[in-house]
Amino acid sequence: MAATKRSSGRALLLAGATFCVMQGFPALSGRDSAPGLAQVPAEAGDVNMVAKVVAAAAQGATAATVAAILSACCEPIVNRLLVKRMTVAQAWAEITFGLVANFFLTTFPTNMLKFPVFEIINMVLSFTSLSGSLRGIVNGFLFCSIMLPVTNYRFRKSMGWEIKVADLYQAYIPTVARDIVYGWARGVCGPMVTNAIAPETFFMKAVSFGITIWLACIISSPGNEWRGFTLQPPGRKLPFNEYFKPVNYARSTGIGACIMGIALCVGMLVTPYAEAAFAVAKENSTMSLLVLAAAVVAIVVKSQKK
Repeated sequence: MAATKRSSGRALLLAGATFCVMQGFPALSGRDSAPGLAQVPAEAGDVNMVAKVVAAAAQGATAATVAAILSACCEPIVNRLLVKRMTVAQAWAEITFGLVANFFLTTFPTNMLKFPVFEIINMVLSFTSLSGSLRGIVNGFLFCSIMLPVTNYRFRKSMGWEIKVADLYQAYIPTVARDIVYGWARGVCGPMVTNAIAPETFFMKAVSFGITIWLACIISSPGNEWRGFTLQPPGRKLPFNEYFKPVNYARSTGIGACIMGIALCVGMLVTPYAEAAFAVAKENSTMSLLVLAAAVVAIVVKSQKK
């Protein structure tokens, strides 16, 4: 009964957060950004920078929601490949609809923290004279340092492990090393991929973005493997020579990078449709609230039947 009440409460909280997102956040593209935030005159100086940072913090809600759905499906598999060194079949066997649905209640609120923080850092760095690769290094360091507790909380939830305060700061050095290399790789690979493919359509731009993510994941994979080795539970920790077998590395890195690249590519393709749906919901707030209420009731009823 207590578990049912907690599940119902989380469903209500998630529904309320989703409704607030649909009503209060602008679209990722900035087409619906509030006047005075994204459209401040350039001569406004410092005010221009502050306004753009605020606008960047407000943007990304739609993309965060899409990414939360994709992450809820993908992260439990990727993390099992990385830390438990499972095969794809073994990882897939542990994934259930209940696990994915419950994990979405974690990915959604954490994305609402991570996406604005990333956009703020990215926007602030855009006002500097740093090159793309160097900006990626700084971005990776700052983002990891600020959001590591959220990252580790989300990781442990995806694995179904107990969460303690000390665990939220685990594996800082390998994680920050991975994120720095990842940020640098995205800054370097992005222009290279764009120049090679020369995308002219939105679909090809999404494909280019997915390839950039895939390459960045491959290049930063040693740091990711180091992080996975560090995060092993003490009672079931594999020794170095067993954990770092080439077949294990190739499986976790190759499949993990493909999942991330495809997921973010799909997320970019889906986001405009999600924006349109959110715009409709915003114009019909009463109906949106009724639909969310019906969804919450269905979730609560289903939980009580178990």
